[in-house]
Amino acid sequence: MEYTKTEAKEWAKANMRGVCNVIMPTFTSDLKRLNEKAIRHDVRRNMELGFWGALVVSECGTTMDEYKRFLEICIDEARGKHRFVIQASFDTLEDMIDVCRFGESAGADVVLPSYPPSFYPRSQQEIYDFTAKLMDSNNLATIIFSVHQWNFGRLHPADIDPKIIARLAELPNAVAVKAEGGPPGNASLVQMLMSCGDKLLVSDPREYNSPAWVKLFGMQWMGTSNFEAFGNCVPKYFDLMHQGKWDEAFDIYWKIHPVRTTRLADMASFAGANFIHRPSWKYQGWLNGYNGGPLRQPVMKLSDHATHRLRDAMIRAGTIPSDEKGDLGEFFVGRNPA
Repeated sequence: MEYTKTEAKEWAKANMRGVCNVIMPTFTSDLKRLNEKAIRHDVRRNMELGFWGALVVSECGTTMDEYKRFLEICIDEARGKHRFVIQASFDTLEDMIDVCRFGESAGADVVLPSYPPSFYPRSQQEIYDFTAKLMDSNNLATIIFSVHQWNFGRLHPADIDPKIIARLAELPNAVAVKAEGGPPGNASLVQMLMSCGDKLLVSDPREYNSPAWVKLFGMQWMGTSNFEAFGNCVPKYFDLMHQGKWDEAFDIYWKIHPVRTTRLADMASFAGANFIHRPSWKYQGWLNGYNGGPLRQPVMKLSDHATHRLRDAMIRAGTIPSDEKGDLGEFFVGRNPA
């Protein structure tokens, strides 16, 4: 690691600059093992498109050992030229701690904790205790994640009370917050800026909000989401905004609006599932040069109707070739079949 636990905040302020998307695993065609060649292809593509790094996704049916190997492959392929965020999304706190400790030794940079499906806190204090225990167990820089999917809105309208996040911000390896809690509106994000913006990098992964946040408080790091759906456009316009080249940035921002609105409509079609449509995200990446390929159960199903709408929006935006057929059969084979 490039930092000690007590140096994590300073390291993040100096090094977490740019856009962080996601990389999902790819399996062999029989779904029995990881497809290493395909994973390495995706890491190289991620670097080509100008991303700061990637969340190494754990919610695609990998076993614990496979996820650790997936992380190792990504880190090895990048050879220190790319950043990787562990997705600590596992069934128990013990599993989360195990993966964090492994990732720390393997060369991961940051961790994004989730909460197990069976975690049902009765108070905001329980959320604090769970998160703090994970953070105390390892030295990795940690992104606190506030979002409606945890079902914490029954305890506080902001999902995680911003006062709890301010307390977590005092821990030495708390470096950022992924601020999606308390919709609609931005009160949760603003409250966190006011209470602990000097201790945490505040990130809103909804890229359509980024012009406001870069302009108003200089949001320096944005993640994590499937920004690869826009090709290289999001890291490109994000960098231009930070250079003060707003006209150029807005040209790109509006160019990809057809993709933005279609992607949001696709996400709205499964709202309430509290489950990300990972195959749809992987398909969007495939259209933009990533490997594609099947994922293991449990995953949502893809349809020609939905995927072709996404393809057509990308063609209108000019981010993929006009003759791209977007054939689902070819997607399931992938660019590096094994």
